[in-house]
Parts: sequence; C-alpha cells; structure tokens
Amino acid sequence: MAAKKDTKTLRITLVKSPIGAVPKNRATVEAMGLRKLNKTIELPDNEATRGQIRQIAHLVKVEEV
Repeated sequence: MAAKKDTKTLRITLVKSPIGAVPKNRATVEAMGLRKLNKTIELPDNEATRGQIRQIAHLVKVEEV
C-alpha cells in the first residue's frame, strides 16, 4: 500500500460579507466554495490557494491545520 503524504491544509472561514466587495473578489470567494458567512472549508496549502487568500484576506480568517 502507498504511504500517505503529509499534505498541509488550510482552514478558511468567511467572516465578512463580499456584498460590497469588488466583483473579482466576490468571484474568488464563490470559486473557493464560500457561499455563506461563517462557512468553513479546508483546502490544500499550495501557491494557488495562497494567492486566492491573499486577494480576499480582508474577508476571511485562515488557520493552518
């Protein structure tokens, strides 16, 4: 059996509404799967995810798992 890789994940929570945000930021929130306030998702810790988080950092809370 193959050994499991230790991949880091990030726990991302939407804490501020994207209603008044720039349309590009709203689209990023939607693409990440965050649809409602206080919804939490776990995504892999990679450059693509970090780039999305950097764009909407003022709307989300991030924890390393």
